[in-house]
Amino acid sequence: MDLDFNGRVVVVTGAGNGLGRSHAKLFAKHGARVVVNDLGGDPNGGGGGTRAADAVVQEIREAGGEAVANYDSVVEGAKIVQTALDTYRQIDVVVNNAGILRDVTFHKMSPEDWDLVYQVHVLGAMRVTYAAWPHLREQRYGRVINTASAAGIYGNFGQSNYSMAKLGLHGFTNTLALEGRNKGVNVNTIAPLAGSRLTESLLPPDLLEALDPAHVSPLVVWLCHESCDETGGLFEVGGGYFGKLRWERAEGKMWRLGRTFTPEMVRDAFDTITDFDGATHPTTVTESLQPIVENVQRGPTRGGNRFIDVDEALGYRYPERTSSYDERDLALYALGIGAAQDPNGPELSMVYESHGEGFRAAPSYGVVLATNEFLTMAREGITAPGTHYGLDRLLHGEQMTKLERPLPPKATLTHRARITNIYDKGKGALIETTFESFDEDGDLLVTNVVTAFIRGAGGWGGDRGPTGEVNPTPDRDPDFVVEERTSENQALLYRLSGDWNPLHVDPNFAQAVGYERPILHGLCTLGFATRHVLSKCAPDGDPRYFESIKVRFAKTVFPGETLVTEMWKEGHTVIFQTKVKERDEVVLSNAAVTLYETIPKKAPKPKADPVLSTGPTSADYFKVLRSWLSANAETAKAVGKVYRFALKDPDADWTLDLREATLTAGGGAKPDCTLELAQSNLIAMLKGEKDATKMYFGGDLKVSGDVMASQRLDFLGKVDFSSVTAGLATTAPSPVASPTRDAFAPGFFAALNVTPATDRILTVNITEPDGTWTIDFGAGTVQAGAETSANTVITLTDKALEQFVRGEEHEVDLYQRGALRVDGQLDHARDLSWMKGA
Repeated sequence: MDLDFNGRVVVVTGAGNGLGRSHAKLFAKHGARVVVNDLGGDPNGGGGGTRAADAVVQEIREAGGEAVANYDSVVEGAKIVQTALDTYRQIDVVVNNAGILRDVTFHKMSPEDWDLVYQVHVLGAMRVTYAAWPHLREQRYGRVINTASAAGIYGNFGQSNYSMAKLGLHGFTNTLALEGRNKGVNVNTIAPLAGSRLTESLLPPDLLEALDPAHVSPLVVWLCHESCDETGGLFEVGGGYFGKLRWERAEGKMWRLGRTFTPEMVRDAFDTITDFDGATHPTTVTESLQPIVENVQRGPTRGGNRFIDVDEALGYRYPERTSSYDERDLALYALGIGAAQDPNGPELSMVYESHGEGFRAAPSYGVVLATNEFLTMAREGITAPGTHYGLDRLLHGEQMTKLERPLPPKATLTHRARITNIYDKGKGALIETTFESFDEDGDLLVTNVVTAFIRGAGGWGGDRGPTGEVNPTPDRDPDFVVEERTSENQALLYRLSGDWNPLHVDPNFAQAVGYERPILHGLCTLGFATRHVLSKCAPDGDPRYFESIKVRFAKTVFPGETLVTEMWKEGHTVIFQTKVKERDEVVLSNAAVTLYETIPKKAPKPKADPVLSTGPTSADYFKVLRSWLSANAETAKAVGKVYRFALKDPDADWTLDLREATLTAGGGAKPDCTLELAQSNLIAMLKGEKDATKMYFGGDLKVSGDVMASQRLDFLGKVDFSSVTAGLATTAPSPVASPTRDAFAPGFFAALNVTPATDRILTVNITEPDGTWTIDFGAGTVQAGAETSANTVITLTDKALEQFVRGEEHEVDLYQRGALRVDGQLDHARDLSWMKGA
């Protein structure tokens, strides 16, 4: 349908030529009655006359439209509006288009050049709009267009006065849009790219021809129609291009309040301050202030300096990582810490995988798990935020390693690390990082607490941390002493286990940081000392009794020096210190090893009771929400935001994408807003039992990112979640024998057809009854048995497979409940819809 302006009265200023003439004629063509205003002066603001306005009025009337001329200056805006009221008894639309140029570089500009441009563009627009505003508000309908320019947005040489005026008009628009919104008055800004009297001397003829003013007017007419609800917008338009502009703000750098900000801090963070990755687009003053409001809510700073920002670094969680090791890695490490120098001795079990008593890992290998991951992350450029220092300042201060049970001969581990403490030691700082390693079943295997001393990074007056001596040596002769010389190439051998720091191998590097030659790794010395303690204090010297070790690195050791470990055994704790014999200096102090009374074993995983129910989870509620999204996609897409639900107790991660009306477990589109809360609180919120605002202010709900977007989740109240609990029994049913069912998987995989697509290979392990099949998507084949080169392995029961294929279950719900396990590349298991084609 054509846009109808019948009964509407439109005022267009500067309508005698160019853009204004084009606007006026198009409004009239669509039925509007038009007041054609033009002073009739020249582009520089001089002169005057009636010819220009009269000519446009004549064109409109000859085309069958209605128009009246006005010849007043826009500075006398009330007269222009009065013409509309006198002639048509109303006013509905104001298009502030009039303008002049006084181009001259700023140092040559006269006050008159500045004032006249301001008066025509800014004061004139204000006067016309001011006269019309009461009428627009009273009738609760109106449209205003202000005409800006690319010069106002981006600046332009020789147009400081014009640029000032044009950008000022958009500021004028922004506030009027807010004030007029509830009165039905919309206000927008255009920045036209068009040929006119103001640009004809600046642009070449071929470009002027392309920038026909008629290419701009359609946007103006649409923005002024009663069916258009756009307000506060800024649009570039011309030459066939139509586009909306918005403010973009860098994510920037936020420092907690309570500290002294310095120019040096700004200098050092300037790359972050000016980095537009992760930029935001605030549209209101409230949104602009939101980061500052959040910063105030976070409380005062915990301190720091140019080397360490405690607010940013403390509590940081490194990306989760995985690594694997086998007997060869363990044997190489054992040789690196001096084990099995007697090939016929008891330590042969640490280096020989087929030893008669079984292979026994050197327990201090646990330190390698943390060290290697940190070094790998450093090589990849992954560092904690707020840490700004190099290897030249970093010293390994203390180490604590604890094993939950003996290290298995081989394992694939998942590592999670976080900065748990930062202490100000005056001349330096201590950064304590806790590093946890979990086995394939998700059970904790190793905990490392690494304390790094950062030279010259203290002095901000922060917490000094625990004081006093830890594990002091008893005032008596040692119970045991072991003396052992390291080899000249000990560091070269130890570094093969992954510690590549050049300080331990490169003479030039070592001298550059103040050492006469490369030094032995502190963790290598720790490995020697662990062996010494176990050989004297563990039952039969068995390394499997090792529980934990804690040491402070007091001095450096050079390869070839002799280590002397003195031990005092007190129950299951062995206090020790290690010296260098040649210098009689303590190199490991405040040290202790704890031993298990009995060798711990991995606890069997409890089997889930198939009878008792733990009640509905987030997966159950989100299953209902997913169905609702499918049926109400347009309602969801109207919100247009992406939400991440980071759930706890138990942990779960969901992405609700309301741009696409989808809901997925795990990763997804980059969220606009992240909500962190317990699963029980989420369920209570979805059921209407708890209010999100009260949870937020009570600390039960944490919101980050676009906080204002969290207020748009009220649509969840439209979702009926009653079906989640409707089918749950209030009491556990009596156990009954499961009816016999035929295996589904063999027939399914025999019938499965796969179209060749990607190079990925997927292995499917089926349980109850057991079976294994491999799908090669590159070759388009399905074969029984496993394939070692598979990218991904998924495991599920035969019944779960059948339910999924028949559409009774969704892969996300199976995964979230633990009924579907994925090993390898998770992305390859995100969409299993190809299974439903059998």
